[in-house]
Amino acid sequence: MFPIEKIRADFPILQRVVNGKPLIYFDNAATSQTPKIVIDAIVDYYMNYNANIHRGVHTLSQEATDKYEQARETLKTHFNAKYAYEMIFTSGTTHGINIIASGFSNLLKKGDEVIVSALEHHSNIVPWQMLCEKTGAKLNVIPMNEDGALMMSSYDELLSDNTKLVFCNHISNALGTINPIEEIIEKAHQVGAAVLIDGAQSTPHMIVDFQKLDVDFYVTSAHKICGPTGVGLLYGKKEWLEKLPPYQGGGEMIETVTFKKTTYAGLPHKFEAGTPNICGGIAFGVAIDYMNSIGFDAINKHEQELLEYGTQELLKINELKIYGTSKKTSVISFNVGTIHPYDIGSILDKLGIAVRTGHHCAQPIMDFYKIPGTIRASFAFYNTKEEIDVFVKGLKRAILMLS
Repeated sequence: MFPIEKIRADFPILQRVVNGKPLIYFDNAATSQTPKIVIDAIVDYYMNYNANIHRGVHTLSQEATDKYEQARETLKTHFNAKYAYEMIFTSGTTHGINIIASGFSNLLKKGDEVIVSALEHHSNIVPWQMLCEKTGAKLNVIPMNEDGALMMSSYDELLSDNTKLVFCNHISNALGTINPIEEIIEKAHQVGAAVLIDGAQSTPHMIVDFQKLDVDFYVTSAHKICGPTGVGLLYGKKEWLEKLPPYQGGGEMIETVTFKKTTYAGLPHKFEAGTPNICGGIAFGVAIDYMNSIGFDAINKHEQELLEYGTQELLKINELKIYGTSKKTSVISFNVGTIHPYDIGSILDKLGIAVRTGHHCAQPIMDFYKIPGTIRASFAFYNTKEEIDVFVKGLKRAILMLS
């Protein structure tokens, strides 16, 4: 039996009242909520051992350093990386992507090709466009179909000896589509290309095994996985991270500095210039431990039940269209007739129901469907079917008001 009431009690914000109604939070694809154990870890850092890391001989610095590096080990174990120093702390998924895009600006040349998918978030499109403009490389796109799935036969046709990099999200933030990244990685490697996977939407729902995937780079954000904002993870294979130049210059990422020449520190510090988000990194590790205490198999099972139930109930509403119907995680992206999604979202907010409306930083997907945006309800393991019932009732009320 999934202990839903016990789990919900771990999240103080779920007791909140919004506009006179109990909060129903269905915007988990944008950011998850934070359990008290993670909040306590942040408070504990600032109350008891707030100090800069890696630099001090005093007790507070040593305690903070130990906790921070322990969190790195936690991430290494959870994601099954080969070495802890392959786990680079970042400010989030976008930061990690930009580190790799910047590094490859020294490796690509005119005539090289890179591939992205049509299902990408803007943060996994714009950096590669900038990279291609800078290097003269060509950007190719794996197209999508009406079901919201990638057309893998077209991917096969795009791959060539000129392909140097392939970028794809593990799960679409806009539609919830689960992409066949194992196949994408394997085929890219057959032509000698490196692969970066955006895992911002996958890591909250499943165990991701870096060594099993044989992925070259993988990025995610803590705030999607019950952790704080402003901290994320860039995983890179040792051989690739050693080949790429530093992204930023500053303290911590150096070995020696003179006015004639600077030499750089080894991994992971080479990519971690300056004072990091120390409490964020520590809390990231606590969040991963918390979710593992529940169990990702149990989380996934519960969320799939919510997805199936929510889909079933929403499809009973006249003129409601769901976008993205292939294999997916707990996201339902939809519109109702000609009603603008923003208008529905605004009324739902008055009823205490938080959903996301708009293009979800995925304008190419909306252009494909010829729509301005969607209403997106995204469920987490602390949500319930009873909340879905209230949501559907509120949605019907909004439709009646706007029709």
